[in-house]
Amino acid sequence: MHKQRQIMAWALYDWANSGFATCIMAGFFPILFKVYWQGDIEITLSTFRLGMINSLASLALIIIAPLLGRVADLKKSKKTFLLLFTLTGAALTAALWLVSPDAWPAAAALYGFALIGFYGANIFYDSLLLGVCPPAQRDRVSSLGFAMGYLGGGLILALHLVIVRQPELFALNYPMNAARLSFLTVAGWWLIFSLPIMIWVREDSGQRTLLNTGPNRLKSRLQEIWQDKKIRIFLIAYLLYIDGVNTIIRMAIDYGMALGLAWSDLLSALLLSQLVGFPAALIFGRMGESIGTRRAIIIGLMLYIIITGWAMFINTSGEFFILAALIGLIQGGVQALSRSYYSRIIPPARGAEYFGFFNIMGRFGAILGPGLMGGCALITGSSRLPLLVIIILFASGAILLARIRPNQDWVPAGHR
Repeated sequence: MHKQRQIMAWALYDWANSGFATCIMAGFFPILFKVYWQGDIEITLSTFRLGMINSLASLALIIIAPLLGRVADLKKSKKTFLLLFTLTGAALTAALWLVSPDAWPAAAALYGFALIGFYGANIFYDSLLLGVCPPAQRDRVSSLGFAMGYLGGGLILALHLVIVRQPELFALNYPMNAARLSFLTVAGWWLIFSLPIMIWVREDSGQRTLLNTGPNRLKSRLQEIWQDKKIRIFLIAYLLYIDGVNTIIRMAIDYGMALGLAWSDLLSALLLSQLVGFPAALIFGRMGESIGTRRAIIIGLMLYIIITGWAMFINTSGEFFILAALIGLIQGGVQALSRSYYSRIIPPARGAEYFGFFNIMGRFGAILGPGLMGGCALITGSSRLPLLVIIILFASGAILLARIRPNQDWVPAGHR
């Protein structure tokens, strides 16, 4: 019973921070950035700026992450830094409420640092998975976290859709003020539902994260990882395909607006993807246990390629709704199984340390896609052609995953 409480408390952090991922990162910030903070500018320039913000925030986290070890070399520091980054992300999210119209540089700066808070917290959150459950349960527990994230993100997004469509019920003057209210409510949601992981989840004081190390140990660990073929291939593949996943999350609303679709319809489509994603993430967890985690990830990536190719030709809000539902079916599953698969191929004694590197690689996988997509839109003047970048990332990742030998892929639960 105590173990189950730890698992649920851990999974609830996904519920907590998914308000930011869904309402802010994927939903309201791209909308407000385009129509409220930038005024009447070229759509492609707006897309370029949004892509650069996302890429620069990820690059900044990569640069500072190893340096955190200089001040984090204490036992049981993962929860401390999880709290620090959570507070930072939530506070900067709330501060976006104060940014005046047309002040896009201020909005960009606050959002960029809030992204660092969000992703920095995830480094420590993911590393806690190793102490919450044994390897045989990680597909299911990791998928539970993403499923809880989809459900929590969907609920708070549904609340904001009601507020946006009927602002007078909440004493708000017009829908844009209702959209801006999301910055305050998401920050509060994030903080409140972070309490269970802080209270009930214990961390192994014997493990050190990558962020608790100095430059020499970091260099040594990089060399060790590079010498392990299966870890090396997986991390390169992950770097490529998670870039595609992150780009879709961050740029989907911007893409829909560039096609001329109403932003209220786009938010409703985003809600649909959240609702579909909740059961789909759980199903992917079972699929990983049944056919093998790596194989399930490859299937998800192949579906992503097909869906992204079709997205280049959509024109109506109805088609965008179908697109959102299809993405919801596979997005959480690919993310969850990637986390659990990696947990099986790394040395258990240094699991948290390796997970720190996994998350840093994930941040590398949030630089290339948004930047290339924004740059391609600016150069070509097209909102559709940049999707080819995402297709290439998914295909490259799937090809590399296929190179990992089957006997390195998955061990039956009873033998793990």
